[in-house]
Amino acid sequence: MTAPPELTKVLIVEDHRVVAEGLWALLAEYSDLTVVGWADSVAETVPMAKELKPDVALVDFRLPDGTGADAAAGIRAHDPSVAIVILSADASDSALLAAVEAGACGYLLKSASGDEIASAIRSAAEGETLIPASTLVEVLARHREDARSTAEQNERLDSMTPREQEILTLMSQGLDNRAVAERLSISYATVRTHVRRILEKLDARSQLEAVARAAEFGFKPAQPEGPEE
Repeated sequence: MTAPPELTKVLIVEDHRVVAEGLWALLAEYSDLTVVGWADSVAETVPMAKELKPDVALVDFRLPDGTGADAAAGIRAHDPSVAIVILSADASDSALLAAVEAGACGYLLKSASGDEIASAIRSAAEGETLIPASTLVEVLARHREDARSTAEQNERLDSMTPREQEILTLMSQGLDNRAVAERLSISYATVRTHVRRILEKLDARSQLEAVARAAEFGFKPAQPEGPEE
């Protein structure tokens, strides 16, 4: 007689009970998979993984005390043989990169079908990497571009003097140049000079665009300091 195939043991890590119960019921429909337990937090995950010794952990990315990446790192620090499949509603590049860095071999969105989830669990248990190299290359390229863009934005904001930041703050409150001059007790010509420099530094064509770009860059309004040319 042929021995029955060994079941793949799955640990579910999900903080929403209804989702966890749904996944448990879903995986019970596949004869080669068995759910051995459910953890609802990062803190609970590692002790449960130690006790239950799953082959695969199916982990939500957003947990009440951390992320799926935290849970994955904790599991694999104890037992690197446990395969990690992240199941999340977060489709961001940052979440995917965090999961990969923590040792996850798969990343599925919660819109995935039952068959897709089961297939991913099987593949992970066999040691397969479910995230295509081409996808990682694209994500890393976008991540580097975002980092460069953020650095450039910070550099533009940092290049502004305290007075320019002060005037930009008043601009964002809707004050025109004459009102800014009156508020700060400086000349209208001085305000115009500062505004021109602000537009140059933010690569903006108008004061409205400068205000919008500064907000996009994370500008934090400065407090008025009083008269000063």
